[in-house]
Parts: sequence; structure tokens; C-alpha cells
Amino acid sequence: MNSREVEQKIIQNYQKDEQMMILIFAQWCVNHDLNPTELYLKAYPDQPTNYALKQTVDLTVPKEESEQIPNQTLLNVLSLFGNEELAFVVTEEINKRRK
Repeated sequence: MNSREVEQKIIQNYQKDEQMMILIFAQWCVNHDLNPTELYLKAYPDQPTNYALKQTVDLTVPKEESEQIPNQTLLNVLSLFGNEELAFVVTEEINKRRK
């Protein structure tokens, strides 16, 4: 592989991993009766429509058909991709449920 091919492979892997992060977030929201788009907008109110999120929401399954996604797993994945604002909003939702 030349350096251009390696670069393309790295980009493709990152995009695939990012898509998985979005799916984990969206499914976690569905599992907790939350709207992923609304939660995302709460974290990033000035950002235009997130088309990747919009497409990924269609891939979620009803919570009865989903595996449980631990809160800490979601927070770790969000942090890994630098989504600190979204992790903060998710943490707020987690804390609301504990009360």
C-alpha cells in the first residue's frame, strides 16, 4: 500500500467507527425513551442538521429488541470521539433518571 491508500483506509475506518458511535448513541436514546435528535441539539444548538445522525436513527430498533447499552459505555464512546458536550447532556439525563 502506498501512503495515499493508507490514508484512505484510515479515513474509511474512522468514518465507520464514527457511524458506530452515532448508532450506539441513537440506540441508547431509544432504549431510554429519549429523542436522539433533540438530545443532540441540546448539546450542539448552533450546529446545522446532523445528517449522519438522521440516517442512523433509521437503523435503531425498538428498545424491546435491543441489547442494553450501559451508560458508561456510551459515555466512553462519546469521549473517545471528542463529543464532550454530548456526553455532558447524556450525563444530565442519566442523573435525572437516578432521582
